[in-house]
Amino acid sequence: MRFNGVAKWHAGRWMVLLSCTVVSAAFAEDDKHFSTVIERAQELAEAPYQAPEESLPHALREINYDTYRQIRFNPEHAYWQEESPFSLQLFHSGFIFQTPVVLHVIENDTVNPLPYSADDYSYDGDAQALKEQDLTGSDHAGFRLHYPLNNNDYNDEFAVFLGASYFRIVGRDQAYGLSTRGLAIDTGSAEGEEFPSFREFWLYKPSSDAEQFELLALMDSPSLSGAYRFIIQPGEDTQVEVEAELFAREDVAKLGVAPLTSMFTYGDTSRERPDDFRPQVHDSDGLLIHTGSNEWIWRPLSNPENVHTSAFVDESPQGFGLMQRERDFTRYLDAEAHYHRRPSQWVVPIDEWGPGHVELVEIPTPDETHDNIVAYWVADDTLNAGESRRLHYLTHTLNGQPEAHTLGRAIRTRHGSAAGPGQTDSAVGEQRQFIVDFQGGVLEDLAADQPVELDISIQDGDVLLPQVTALPDNAWRASFRLPPSDTPADVSLRLTLNGEPVSETWNYVWYPDA
Repeated sequence: MRFNGVAKWHAGRWMVLLSCTVVSAAFAEDDKHFSTVIERAQELAEAPYQAPEESLPHALREINYDTYRQIRFNPEHAYWQEESPFSLQLFHSGFIFQTPVVLHVIENDTVNPLPYSADDYSYDGDAQALKEQDLTGSDHAGFRLHYPLNNNDYNDEFAVFLGASYFRIVGRDQAYGLSTRGLAIDTGSAEGEEFPSFREFWLYKPSSDAEQFELLALMDSPSLSGAYRFIIQPGEDTQVEVEAELFAREDVAKLGVAPLTSMFTYGDTSRERPDDFRPQVHDSDGLLIHTGSNEWIWRPLSNPENVHTSAFVDESPQGFGLMQRERDFTRYLDAEAHYHRRPSQWVVPIDEWGPGHVELVEIPTPDETHDNIVAYWVADDTLNAGESRRLHYLTHTLNGQPEAHTLGRAIRTRHGSAAGPGQTDSAVGEQRQFIVDFQGGVLEDLAADQPVELDISIQDGDVLLPQVTALPDNAWRASFRLPPSDTPADVSLRLTLNGEPVSETWNYVWYPDA
């Protein structure tokens, strides 16, 4: 299990990018069900916030992790499995899932409840005692969707909605890793984060030849309420189109849009690592941003000693995502967690987002059981009480890079003492040596004798001995040193040829007291 302020399920432990027509602001007029959810969200926001009633039976509130694991949905009872390529399985309430959600099915334009049924589950071990209890009112903790993703003979799980506003998706031959959220509110703030939750879902029963799955959700939170529509298309890179209408009942200090939550314990950039046979442990190793000015920015992730928040100011970004670039098993050596199969996830705005910034929050974690990385978009235009906001974007998994990214990519970031053999007691030993290796994209066709230059900058301080070197296999190395300092160094660099960039912009903040 993983926890980050609110409990959520970690399934790994326990793109074809479709064209999309931007619709008008009245996007729900052709869908009376979505219109109804929007009306309910607006009504909620116009009234004081009321926390969900504690309807969960006492017997389920008190069970522990081991007992909860002994409650399993019976796959033979999966809904629609004989009628559609999509099928539905449910999660039982209980343990950390103390607030059930209400599920409905929309079939032939008719809405019907999907009530809890003990017959859908098997209760083994200590959980057998629950069969003698009155579990009326337990509803469901969440649900998961299945589809023949990897072959036609088996319905793979490809999406799960479970806990607060969290959901996860995977594509073909991918393993669950990072999570997506409906919203992030005041993440990393001194006042504490607010976690909106999906309270109710409406699932459209899929047809016999369906290639995508549609569902609606009602969100509520002390600061706002919202209506969501998700259109999910499973495939090699599973894609979700997200539409939402938000209504604020209170001023929202920081509204995080399209948030991605992940884990980084240690990797190439880590100065210290645990006594562990695995060379790296992470679900994502970097943040990638495609700015409105067509710049590609790469920030390697870290596991800091203190919370670090970074803002990448932009206007109308073209995309951002948390990436798992290192996809070679030998870089992890973990035959259970399969970190080499954890997907990257990319967010593409459909409506322009205007001025604002991509925010990255890195939180200290002692191990891989906690999500400690969050990235999202924050608009300059704040959301105040009584106001509404529309969201429309795509998010999808991928194994490689976005198709539009044709520049050289940072494949390796390493740093260490600049002292050479016999120099440990010299002043050079107090300098920090960095190397950043680039490969791929336009660099593939670049000869080693080309006059590639290093464009490097630092916000405060000095950079020593910057240089660029051709490496084997059409790779190029940028290197530099930082002198001793008591203040963090924010460094950006890229490779250029004849004044034009041939690599993405690598950005990193070095904290000398780390």
